[in-house]
Amino acid sequence: MLPTGDVYTVEMNAVKTVANVHAFVLEGLDGVRSALDEHVTTALSALPAAGADYRNLWQSIGEQFEGGKNLRPALTLAAYAGLGGEDSSAPIPVAAAMEMLHTAMLIHDDVLDHDEVRRGRPNVAGTRRDELRLHPTLTVDQVEDNVTTAAILAGDLAIASAYDLISRATLPAHHRIACLDLVTRAIRTTIAGELLDVYANMVPPEEANSLLVAELKTATYSCVVPLLAGAQLAGADPTMIGHLEKLGTSLGLSFQLVDDDLGVFGDPAVTGKSVLSDLRAGKRTELLRLGFHLADAEGRQVLAATVGHPDLDDEGAARAREVLESSGARASVLKVARQHARIARRIATERVSAPLSGYLVELIDSLGERPS
Repeated sequence: MLPTGDVYTVEMNAVKTVANVHAFVLEGLDGVRSALDEHVTTALSALPAAGADYRNLWQSIGEQFEGGKNLRPALTLAAYAGLGGEDSSAPIPVAAAMEMLHTAMLIHDDVLDHDEVRRGRPNVAGTRRDELRLHPTLTVDQVEDNVTTAAILAGDLAIASAYDLISRATLPAHHRIACLDLVTRAIRTTIAGELLDVYANMVPPEEANSLLVAELKTATYSCVVPLLAGAQLAGADPTMIGHLEKLGTSLGLSFQLVDDDLGVFGDPAVTGKSVLSDLRAGKRTELLRLGFHLADAEGRQVLAATVGHPDLDDEGAARAREVLESSGARASVLKVARQHARIARRIATERVSAPLSGYLVELIDSLGERPS
């Protein structure tokens, strides 16, 4: 764990470097994982009368922490340390809440997308389906009800847990209230984005407001809120908060646009995600919007005949990818992603104080080149 007390304070005050921030984040992520595991372990035994199914649901939530990038808690830890925070324990519960909230969002998003695999392994819904696979009496409809119920309720528990982690933290009341407000903002914004995303099926793909969806659904809770939470704990002034808000929005948009590309063109063995799900769902991403907008008549016919069909096979998906490539849609989306990354990088370089600025520049560069 990170050193505590006077020794650590002297070290942080003496040498405030990007390396210090990296070390703080790496050590802090161990603390975040411990906090998450402890929270789940405590919850497992909190209601013994609820029985094994309740315990199993918590166990399934705990399994969702494996294999993630830890982007959100890392941003909280980095913002705290990079803006002068010195107490190694202070940001841990808030950073853990950011990861717990992310887990809730993923669980519910998978319900909406009818996905049962996440990071190469069964998610909550997939785990429940596996548990019921050999059940002797349940009908097909009853199995589906069980699977959906498990995922919805697990996501609800994770949302409640995000609040719980912060409300029980040994932080000054004004910090706890501010971070709880940020969690509420993240939830409301993400719901608005999800609603736009799902309801976009009612409009032609080329008319979808996909960049707004990406900002609301992903950028705010993934980048803006975690950065602001760490900054709040470090006592950042309103000007710095404003800079981080803009940086987080552009970083989140870049992240999501690359993620959408990986959802169609990535390697499932690396990403842990299917490259068919988004195409089968006809997901109104910026990649698909530009595909319909830039393709010629023949290309649009191919997209219309393949995208949005639940039974789309590998051959049909390959045809759709060819159109997205040849039309220039993929190149255009990746160009927009790079543009937003440059905006975030410029803000980090010109407006954010060291050593946080250096840490963020390195992170922005690495996310643009990620394979998963």
